[in-house]
Amino acid sequence: MKRRTFLQASAAGIAGALTGTAGLLTWVPRAHAATITTAYSITDGYITQPDGVNVYFKGYSDSATGLNVPASSFIVQEGDTVQVTINNTLGTDHSFVIDGVVDSGVIAAGTSKTVSFLASTAGSYLFYDKLNTPYNRAVGLHGAMAVMPTGSANTLYAGSPSFVKQLFWVYNECDPAVNEAVRTNSTPPPLSSYVPRYFTINGLSARPPGAPGYDDPAINSYYDPRTALAGYIGDRTLVRVLSAGLCTHSMHFHANHVELLTRNGSVLADIWLKDVVSLDNNMGSADLIYPFDPPPDAWPPVSTGNFVMHLHNEQTQTSGGGSYQFGAQTSIKFK
Repeated sequence: MKRRTFLQASAAGIAGALTGTAGLLTWVPRAHAATITTAYSITDGYITQPDGVNVYFKGYSDSATGLNVPASSFIVQEGDTVQVTINNTLGTDHSFVIDGVVDSGVIAAGTSKTVSFLASTAGSYLFYDKLNTPYNRAVGLHGAMAVMPTGSANTLYAGSPSFVKQLFWVYNECDPAVNEAVRTNSTPPPLSSYVPRYFTINGLSARPPGAPGYDDPAINSYYDPRTALAGYIGDRTLVRVLSAGLCTHSMHFHANHVELLTRNGSVLADIWLKDVVSLDNNMGSADLIYPFDPPPDAWPPVSTGNFVMHLHNEQTQTSGGGSYQFGAQTSIKFK
């Protein structure tokens, strides 16, 4: 349903300075540009999947001894100068790229490099390793950056609908055979034989009621505070959705339609109310607002309750190819 026509994004600005875990973002605007610094270490290790299988990953991590997949996100403001230092702790070459913004070139094994760039356009950005495309990105070397309009705490771009809070959903999936090939520095299977087995939002899969870990927000995307939509009536939430993986997705939102603002980095000429939003593979993106309106057509009327966001392409509801409800989905809680 078409909601209204709105202003196109202006060339105004990007604001802010905050780093944090991938997902929920807070922001206080500034009246001036600043130099923002952040740092990552490229590390590797194993992450246990919902069926108990340990799978190898690489990540832009918060420390040289940890493993973060995806990387901790960060938020800046239009006009800021951003400096990112990458410490490559591994024995293989890697890189740090934001398409159209910055390219580190090769960061050789065991070395560090600092890149600097101007945050010139408000929006949502995926950073990733472009070497060994697309395998390094798919095995975990990716993360998210938000650029806020100058002076704004609650708009995506100048003239956009406003929101109360914002978070990232970084989608990914993995084929353990590909990840293992990356670990051993051997040739990964061709993409024609790629068989994704596990599907994640912000690095986590869902656990349905009764499953081990169901009530653990550290492993269950239903309750991960970076991922789950939770709010009172009127807590309009911007979701910055990015795809790091190789699969397309079809996000289905219960209780409310969302306001779709952008697709693949382009501001839409009209705002559409959608209950299903598609996400292209290979770095597709969408920015949308979940309005937290009273759920329509409910009888008797309701203002609280628990709902779900799940995916309509069946494979992404599973882990290991057959465990339904262990895939990339999360909860929607009206408080």
